[in-house]
Amino acid sequence: MRRAGWVLVTGWLAVLFCAGAVQAAPAGPAASDDPTQYAYLAAQLRKSPVYVSDQIPREVPRSTAPAFAREARRLGVPTYVMVLPHTSYGTAADGLLAGVHDRLGRRGLYVALSDTGLDAAQTYGVDLPGTADAVSEAVYAMPYDATPREVFRHFVEVVASGQAHQRAEEARAAHEDEGLDDGPGLHTDTTERENQSFVTGIAVLGIPLTVLLVTVHALQRRRVRNPAGGARQRPGAGPGPFPRARLLPLMAGAAVLGGLIAFTASQVFDDTTSGDGSRPTAADMRARIDRVSAGLRHDPLYLDPESRSTLDGAERNRLRKRLRELDVPVVIAALPTPPDDESGGSTELLAKQLHDRLRRDALMVFADPATGGIELVNYSTRVDDSYLVDRPRDLTYTGPAEEQLGRHLDELLTYVGKAPRAKTGGRLYDPPPAPDPVEEKALPGLFTGDFEPGMVIGTFAAGLVFGLVAAARAIARRLIRRGRPAAPGAGGAAAPAAPDRPTLAWLRRTARQDLDALTAALETSAAPPEEARRRAWECLDAAALLVDGDSDGRIDTDAGPVGLTCAVVLARAGRTALAEPAAARQVCHRNPLHGAARRRATARPADGGPARPLPVCEACRVASGPVLRLRSSGGGGRGGYVPYATLPGPLAALGDGVGIDQLTRDVREYFGVH
Repeated sequence: MRRAGWVLVTGWLAVLFCAGAVQAAPAGPAASDDPTQYAYLAAQLRKSPVYVSDQIPREVPRSTAPAFAREARRLGVPTYVMVLPHTSYGTAADGLLAGVHDRLGRRGLYVALSDTGLDAAQTYGVDLPGTADAVSEAVYAMPYDATPREVFRHFVEVVASGQAHQRAEEARAAHEDEGLDDGPGLHTDTTERENQSFVTGIAVLGIPLTVLLVTVHALQRRRVRNPAGGARQRPGAGPGPFPRARLLPLMAGAAVLGGLIAFTASQVFDDTTSGDGSRPTAADMRARIDRVSAGLRHDPLYLDPESRSTLDGAERNRLRKRLRELDVPVVIAALPTPPDDESGGSTELLAKQLHDRLRRDALMVFADPATGGIELVNYSTRVDDSYLVDRPRDLTYTGPAEEQLGRHLDELLTYVGKAPRAKTGGRLYDPPPAPDPVEEKALPGLFTGDFEPGMVIGTFAAGLVFGLVAAARAIARRLIRRGRPAAPGAGGAAAPAAPDRPTLAWLRRTARQDLDALTAALETSAAPPEEARRRAWECLDAAALLVDGDSDGRIDTDAGPVGLTCAVVLARAGRTALAEPAAARQVCHRNPLHGAARRRATARPADGGPARPLPVCEACRVASGPVLRLRSSGGGGRGGYVPYATLPGPLAALGDGVGIDQLTRDVREYFGVH
């Protein structure tokens, strides 16, 4: 009897144990197929201390895990690094680190990185001073476009420096000074490259063109003759074209300067890609598709193990049961679609890639565990899509995922079961392909895009700068001239300097000054009579023939006293023609340096002919002054002084009372210019 009693007691205990096991069954086998986020990540870190998610290959390819591992070894303590989408951490990355550490059970530094930067870092069982300060420093100091790989490298450098606290305080203070401004980025993006191209275009054309225009203008102002072989300038036409022999080298120099600027810009703006240089491999781009499609082959409900699960065991079992009962093939994938995933954030493209792997038609349901959003993509199932699109207003597919995702999915399956059946399954248009991850990071060439508009603006800028320089120079010259004695022949002005025995140095200096003054007067005179302007240009042209034979804008070193004196006389006569168009066209025959002859006096000409009225200045009319004497050509222009009319050259004709117009013609004939 005792043995039978023990048998009965044992039997009842077995029954009770089995009943308890049956009651607990809903959370058993099915739940074991869906490991928690902590357990999954701990299992991955047990295989390798660095785990990079396959959901953000465009920003952080999985193939960059060895680079994170190399940086981690610099810390000298066991380091476990996780790089996940930002939504995988929820509101507190510290909680995820603690949960993963509990599952992994290993001491060390645990670091949580995401596509937005460094989320958290925590030590467990190891001493690593400065960890918390390094996290703060990285948050404040790193630019907004720094990649997780660059942020982690910076974090390691700060910890290893031993000055984490000091650097964190400095970064915090700098951030407070800048306010909400993110500051400059670490990498060149497309917008910045367009700005670089625009600035380069302005510089490549604008700077050389400005230099060329200003240089030509400066040399033009120094010219004392028409560069076109000394021919008479067309009245009123201005200073004429710049000599081609001098313009071509200047243009070549400007072209070389533009090339140097372009080369320098290509070295300064040498970025060809945006980012840290990481490029996903083909395996990186298909890793998540392989993972999700493999899961959906075995189970119509796929829960992303990297994300926080918002469906409890009962909800998962209920959804699986309802999916098996539907007469329409439906699969549910609860995973995020970040913009840096293989599809570029496109749900339609993700559905196509999964459809191609699964090789079967189905109504695909994508549920975001973080936001609770639900999207549908119908691949050839006989379900009326319009019914699901025009679902009742009390049913929405968005909301807090923790509270409503399971209910929304359950209601969705209810409406799928109620949806009218179509005669044939619809066929979606293939979505556009996602951007190539390498081309997406590639920057346009520096000399493309806004480079040409920049060159256009550079041309206008060169013209503006040239105009400002020319105006400033003209104002400066006018102010300088105001401080000088009045010019000769300007009606009532002070008499010009006119020694009767000028030295060679005085003649060279005076010729330079008077020719510059005539050039300036021609440029600034306010619409003089056409005849006066013609005479002034002819005077300038003839003077240049006398003293600037090589057309370099400077007085020739071998210019003699006769040529220099004649040039001074012509320059002063040209200014008189502009200032007093009605003045006499002769100069004083006794000393042509006196300027315009306003009277006539009876005198014997230099050739010894009979006495006759000859032009004289006012001073010589009252009292005849000494005759101008110049050094003879003997001794290199240092011979004895003799009357100017006895020396060879066109100047001698003034002793016979010829006019300025005849003198300019004589000069041109003397040099064989017609």
